[in-house]
Amino acid sequence: MQSNYYVLIIVALTGSLLSSCSNPKQDGTTGSVPEGNTKFKQYYIQGEQLYTRHCSNCHQKNGTGLGLLFPPLNVSDYMEQNQSEVLCLMRHGKQGELVVNGKSFNKAMPPIPSLTDLEIAEIATYIYNTWNHKQGIIDVREATKVLSDCKE
Repeated sequence: MQSNYYVLIIVALTGSLLSSCSNPKQDGTTGSVPEGNTKFKQYYIQGEQLYTRHCSNCHQKNGTGLGLLFPPLNVSDYMEQNQSEVLCLMRHGKQGELVVNGKSFNKAMPPIPSLTDLEIAEIATYIYNTWNHKQGIIDVREATKVLSDCKE
């Protein structure tokens, strides 16, 4: 009986969390969680938290990047045309020049090898569905396949 009580509390809290995350945001990043199924919403919400922790210092909370040091993600021809490489960059980093929207960026991107395939899929789901991007879910199976083919 007591375990059923805890299950009900967890279900209620999860529902509350998901509904509160669909309310408009005050920081201007997305406005709201994009429409989608529960799995998509879970990836998106977790991806936003991971993005904030691991990526926003350089790429900024609103995805605008930082001058000519770190490229933008909110409007990025590179990101749109190189989804597989973007996933690889999260795990392995990048040295050397990267051209985004016709501008050269040459600041090294450090690798984050501690990110799991699922966490990379969640971050990708977040960045590819924020700032007017509407890619849909980047499933962990897709991310695992891409990550296994990365050139280090």
